[in-house]
Amino acid sequence: MAATLPSIIYRTIIRNVDRYVPNKLRPIWEHEAGPKTVFFWAPAIKWSLVIAGISDIARPVENLSIGQTISLTATGLIWSRYSLVIIPKNWSLFSVNFFVATTQITQLCRIIIYHHQQQPQPQRKQLEQQQQSSITI
Repeated sequence: MAATLPSIIYRTIIRNVDRYVPNKLRPIWEHEAGPKTVFFWAPAIKWSLVIAGISDIARPVENLSIGQTISLTATGLIWSRYSLVIIPKNWSLFSVNFFVATTQITQLCRIIIYHHQQQPQPQRKQLEQQQQSSITI
């Protein structure tokens, strides 16, 4: 089976870098989820979703997509669970997905509060009157 160009480039880089890794860092370098594997690089790159989620906090709520937010929340929760079930446990994958879910849950709360506040005025007044009358009883 012929190796693809990216595989050849990757193996060449790893082979060259391998010589310069200090003995103290060898255990990390050689770990099953270390920098030589996708189990290291996938979570490292996925932190960009966390950064994007945090930067979206400054974004106006009306510009947020509820579908995208729900999808990213579900993805973060599912992959957080998965990362603790696989062997070896991938704590890097867990942490990035936990924070993806957390930032998206924050956005989801913002969206829900925004839509609740956007109710028509008469309907909101009616709800407030009902709440006040139930309190006075």
